[in-house]
Amino acid sequence: MRLGVLDIGSNTVHLLVMDAHRGARPLPAYSHKVDLRLAEHMEDGDRLSARGAARLQGFVEEALRLAEDKGVEDLMAFATSAVRESVNGEEVLARIKADTQVDIEVLSGQDEARLTFLAVRRWFGWSSGRLLVLDIGGGSLEIASGIDEQPDVAVSLPLGAGRLTRNCFTADPPPAEEVRALRKHVRAEIARTVGNVSRYGQADHAVATSKTFRQLARIAGAAPSNEGPSVRRVLRHPDLVGWTDRLVKMTTGQRAELPGVSEARAPQLPAGAIVADAAMDLFGVSQLEVCPWALREGVILRRLDAMPER
Repeated sequence: MRLGVLDIGSNTVHLLVMDAHRGARPLPAYSHKVDLRLAEHMEDGDRLSARGAARLQGFVEEALRLAEDKGVEDLMAFATSAVRESVNGEEVLARIKADTQVDIEVLSGQDEARLTFLAVRRWFGWSSGRLLVLDIGGGSLEIASGIDEQPDVAVSLPLGAGRLTRNCFTADPPPAEEVRALRKHVRAEIARTVGNVSRYGQADHAVATSKTFRQLARIAGAAPSNEGPSVRRVLRHPDLVGWTDRLVKMTTGQRAELPGVSEARAPQLPAGAIVADAAMDLFGVSQLEVCPWALREGVILRRLDAMPER
């Protein structure tokens, strides 16, 4: 069947159409995304503005039309940290449901980590052993570890690249003292989780998902996206350390000229690199393999698993 997934993130809203059925690998058929940046439409820090809510509803209506045009039989919609943390998020989603009949599920941070973990497990398979999965989003960092399809531990921390850029940097490039302060804050937050994650055992395979990790891997020498999803891509910690030092000294314009870095994501890449460096260092990871599947694929796999066999 043809499934649609509407992913409402802190930075990007994304409609992904995939052809899928139980026991088969979901195949992407169509993709449409917009840098809506909902996290930047917050008033008083935690309330989605009327303009932000209107833009979100406009995208949902557009996504519905596109899904119908592409023959989607089942549309699943979910929202992550920006809507989850908005005090009027439920009100906004209820209005959208009343007007469009689209029911948007708000995922918890742990749900995000678990579903991303499921997608990574299915991509790499059982031979990967114990997985450690890291995902840096716009609003949060998800960490999961386990040996089965459900992780033993799933953690979500408010260390998204967009959030940290907005809250911690005042200039472009950021002053050295702000970089040091952010580095200290990020490492303290991640360090609190290391014992809880590591007590289940050392990972056999450390994996990264998300646009931030893909861009960091690309500028460190990984293959470009046009070579396809099956090409092995890794991010080595020594390379990341060197690039983190360089990224925090560059302007947004200079970062946007790097291979694989989009203009929209360039402002938050230094904060993302600081989080990635801290996570790899504190978990003792020398390299991460980048997985092309992440949360959206996890949502689809969960849906397929729940379908009755024909």
